[in-house]
Amino acid sequence: MSNTHVQVRGEDEPEQLREQFRQLLRYRWLIGGGVGVGLLAGAWLGITGADSYAATTDIVLRAPSSDPFAPTLSSDKAINMGSERQTALSRKVAEGAAKRLGTGADEVDRLQHALQVTNPPQTLVLHFTYTASDPKEAARRADALTQSYIDLRQEQWESVRGSMLKSLQDQLDPVAKQNDELSRRIKQLPNGSAADSAYAVQANLLNRITDLRSKITSLKALDMTPGNVIRNAAVPTSSDGPGLPLSLGLGGLGGVGLGLLAAWVRLVFDPAPRSAGDVARAVRGPVLGALPRGAAGALVVGRTDSRAAEEYRSIAFRLAYDDRFADRRRLLVVAPRGSMESSVAVAVNLAASFAETGKNVLLVEADLRTPSLSERLDVSAASRPRWSRTGGHVESEWPGRGQLVVDAGESGAFGLIPGERVRNVPRALTSARTTQLIAEADDPDATVVVVAPPVLAYADALALVDRVDGVLIVCDPRTVHRADLVRIRELIVGAGGTVLGAVTHAKSRRGETAAATRRGNRRRGRKSSAARPAAPSTRPEPDRYPDGDGSNTIALGTVRSGDW
Repeated sequence: MSNTHVQVRGEDEPEQLREQFRQLLRYRWLIGGGVGVGLLAGAWLGITGADSYAATTDIVLRAPSSDPFAPTLSSDKAINMGSERQTALSRKVAEGAAKRLGTGADEVDRLQHALQVTNPPQTLVLHFTYTASDPKEAARRADALTQSYIDLRQEQWESVRGSMLKSLQDQLDPVAKQNDELSRRIKQLPNGSAADSAYAVQANLLNRITDLRSKITSLKALDMTPGNVIRNAAVPTSSDGPGLPLSLGLGGLGGVGLGLLAAWVRLVFDPAPRSAGDVARAVRGPVLGALPRGAAGALVVGRTDSRAAEEYRSIAFRLAYDDRFADRRRLLVVAPRGSMESSVAVAVNLAASFAETGKNVLLVEADLRTPSLSERLDVSAASRPRWSRTGGHVESEWPGRGQLVVDAGESGAFGLIPGERVRNVPRALTSARTTQLIAEADDPDATVVVVAPPVLAYADALALVDRVDGVLIVCDPRTVHRADLVRIRELIVGAGGTVLGAVTHAKSRRGETAAATRRGNRRRGRKSSAARPAAPSTRPEPDRYPDGDGSNTIALGTVRSGDW
């Protein structure tokens, strides 16, 4: 079992990598911006480097020594190459080079900034590189800076030796004077113990004098040369830059890397779902379908043989084979927030798809704030169902206007309970009439599809969840946040419902849905309304009971499949 699990995970890793790469391509503008920045940087480097020439010199350093051939000499310990490199780059060296070149003080900064000094590893060599627009001037200034460094270091060593010689000489002079005075005293002393003691003191003084003179002699014998030039600057024959083609290539590659990095950072901090898998994990349900762009028409199924219609049919079949939906055949279609266009389109087209399979479908528009389905769909007839003629106390005006029949073309027809504006929306949604209406799905051949306002905008959908427990979430992954989907699932589950899955769609262009609806109504709606008048109802008028405020409310009855 574990081997199978490891094998499946191994097979999924390439697919995950491909999915992540596809998600990175969503931010093409970031990748394109990175490439543009890289190309601009490469062009700038190629253009500025075309007229720059670099001249180089090398110096091997050495420590002051009286015997350069002594095998015990260790110059690498006596010389700190890091300190020497900083000395070479100092302003003091640049000032000395400016004097050698005969330039003004304004050239000191330019000499200092155009110089580069490096130290090859495990060597006592300093590599001087000077860059200028004129090759001859670059070579001349490189030599001047090199010689200025040598002169400065020799001057520093000479200064150190001079101070040491002065210190030794200051120590030697009083000792020598004391020795001279002691010598005069010894000549005057008789032989005896006093003379012997004076001779002992004089011997110590002579040893001290000998030691100091030996140190002075050694210092004077030191070779104070700080180093030797092993390569003089030659006039460069080609520019120092990489060239425009190579610079553009390097800049383009660097720009691609920069763009991909920016896209990856944007992807990591993007709150929107990056894929169908993110949507499925957020709602803890499958993504039943992905609608193509422009598939948010009021009625697609039955009017055109298109990819969108087939996608709706596929969603309907997947729901039909879901045990959680097949047991009760109640479906609540909602959107996270914003417009209801997408959720209404999904609800209408799923109703038409269920009607194609021979089901008696009732579409309930639970939007009691801005109802519009009866105006957007092709309503061919009106009837007064029996559930509108029940007696007893009336709780609300909705759904008292009766059922409309929607012509879905080749898919057949399905019933529509349009929404209407009411005084008390929560009271209407939780009334016994609404409950009895939704209970029509108890008929084995019936299916009830309810479309409600967005969950995060109004609590209307949550008021219906306990009766329409199967919920389908319709969302655009580019405009909704993962946190919103998680919040919707928590609200639905907390209200006693079940998330059957989600349907994703691409955001349509502004006015696309309304224009498609208007075109469909002009082609079919006018002819239908003129040629097919509303069928007269053979049912008696519904009983009306006065409310407390003097208005009338239609009582609730039961709709059976034979009444549609």
